[in-house]
Amino acid sequence: MLLMPLLLAMAAQPANPVVPLWDGKAPHAVGDSDADKPSLKVFKAEKPNGCAVVVCPGGGYGFLADDHEGKQVAEWLNTLGVTAFVLKYRIVTKDRPGPLHPAPLTDAQRALKLVRLKAKDYGIDPNRVGIMGFSAGGHLASTAATHFDLGLGNGNAIDNMSSRPDFAILAYPVISFDDAVTHKGSRNNLIGANADAKLIEHYSNEKQVTKATPPVFIFHTSADTAVVPENATRFYVACKKAGVPVEMHIYEKGRHGVGLGRDPRWTGGEKSVATWPDRLADWMKARGLFEVKK
Repeated sequence: MLLMPLLLAMAAQPANPVVPLWDGKAPHAVGDSDADKPSLKVFKAEKPNGCAVVVCPGGGYGFLADDHEGKQVAEWLNTLGVTAFVLKYRIVTKDRPGPLHPAPLTDAQRALKLVRLKAKDYGIDPNRVGIMGFSAGGHLASTAATHFDLGLGNGNAIDNMSSRPDFAILAYPVISFDDAVTHKGSRNNLIGANADAKLIEHYSNEKQVTKATPPVFIFHTSADTAVVPENATRFYVACKKAGVPVEMHIYEKGRHGVGLGRDPRWTGGEKSVATWPDRLADWMKARGLFEVKK
């Protein structure tokens, strides 16, 4: 007789629960619309190994490509034993006009802190929490990897968590806000069309790499004309100069926005890019990110 209520309770729980980043109004909110309520959608691995990744879909800071750069990516990570959290960060909408700065970075930092705070609940090793981003989400991920705190020490449990990711995965990322290579839509949405030079440099993440930047994996394609691969190469060179472990794969073919490279709706039928997730899995395994800790 007790089994039926338990089964009903289990059925009522969503497969991928959504967790708000703040209980109340988020910092830098301009209103009370859904656009100003950042959150994480949780994708738990069936056989978790303790590794976790916060996934940042792309969309030029103007929308979120949360299927092929969010849900599909989280489900693939789950097959590796990685628990994934798809981040709904602040973007420009009619209810939440730009410029967005500093809200998206605040969201990413909060997400990393929250995952660490709840690590025990999710079966996660707090020292194996990474961030992954695509396109403008790659800009956000690279910003989180170069602009972080190690805990604010203010007595607040979540703020005392580190916002430094333990590794970063950047897929065809926007990196620089330099006119020569940037994706101007992303830059304008984040900091405005008339941002001053200091803010442009602040968010040109190739200029913010230090020896404290975590290990980085980069994927891009030479054929990408929306976000040119010079963004990736600039970040790679900066990591090399700073002594940051970095691996980069630039494929000859493949348009912008291929996601995992395995869905023809996004690849346009180009099959060569389908192997890049395998290279990523090899890199993660080699770094010991899949080792089940006892």
